[in-house]
Amino acid sequence: MYIEHLAVWDYRNFGRAELWPAQEGVTLLAGPNGSGKTNLLEAVGYAASLRSFRASPTASLVRAGCQQGLVSAAVRRDGRALQLEAEVLVSGRGRLRLNRQAVRRPEDFVGALLVTVFSPDDIELVKGGPQARRDYLDAMIVALSPKLALVAANLERALRQRNALLRSAGGVLRPGMEGVLDVWDDKVAEAGEALVTAREQLVMALVPEVEAAYRELGGREKVELHYERSWDGALLDALRTSRALDLRRGVTGAGPQRDELHFCLDGLVARMQASQGQQRSLALALRLGGHALVTRRQGTVPVLLLDDVFSELDGRRSAALAACLPPGQVLLTAAGAVPADLSVAAAAEVSAGSVFSSPPGGAHGPDGSEGVRDGS
Repeated sequence: MYIEHLAVWDYRNFGRAELWPAQEGVTLLAGPNGSGKTNLLEAVGYAASLRSFRASPTASLVRAGCQQGLVSAAVRRDGRALQLEAEVLVSGRGRLRLNRQAVRRPEDFVGALLVTVFSPDDIELVKGGPQARRDYLDAMIVALSPKLALVAANLERALRQRNALLRSAGGVLRPGMEGVLDVWDDKVAEAGEALVTAREQLVMALVPEVEAAYRELGGREKVELHYERSWDGALLDALRTSRALDLRRGVTGAGPQRDELHFCLDGLVARMQASQGQQRSLALALRLGGHALVTRRQGTVPVLLLDDVFSELDGRRSAALAACLPPGQVLLTAAGAVPADLSVAAAAEVSAGSVFSSPPGGAHGPDGSEGVRDGS
């Protein structure tokens, strides 16, 4: 799998920009901080997941002063051509098109393009709160089985409705409310059990992949991953048992939204007892291990997005990463030097919302122009 051509309109700091990455190997996006390098990677991630990997609200992705933007990606997957177009709106949901055909349900769009993202913020996977770790698992689940995107969406919707009902109750179970809560309990339990089962199976499959990646990055410690549910027994029983407490608190206390994923190195809790370098290596190993698992399960290699990764690693870890980059298409941003032994297949310069990138063979772009794509 690889991206042949990326185009954005009114996205972040770009009025219009285009990029032709190398089909295989590293495409280096170079330029000073604030020029828009990460925005291009984010646009690729948005075409894959309809979310910002920086957890930014959708409205913030649209260029200042505009009401809508667009991300378009021409992709090759297993020899098939795919054209993805995702509209980004300041308000509401934007239109989606796959191979020029309108797509009504996001779950029918997500997964056409597979990406693995590593950014400096990924250290929060190890040292931050549990939400980042749950998001990591859920993104992996969708990449492995796109149909489970609907399960996750159903759970999110049911939790939102149940929590709204709990808040409106003001701590008192009013007449007629019990039956409505029963309905939402059933929906949360059905989707929640399915999602957690998928998470637990994923964690078991990830352990050897993450440990292998950690070793390739120079780590010597034994890596352990443990998934912890926030309830015992059946989720439906737990929701019914905790109903009185949930009513007082106005929020659902049991379910996948409260679960935790623990990481240990040689039996020590990585979040509290690992060094900064170990935490960064583990965070990168989580991404590379997931990348390897998706490659094996899906039979195609996701596009690897590395955002300023070498600036956060010491020399030894940078050299190890450069040596163990997986095959396939890699988009790498850098504001400074990259390891001398890193093989770069193509390069583009990003400067103040402009991208200097030439199409293969000097071919003309859609507007007949060549080479430079201006963000103004």
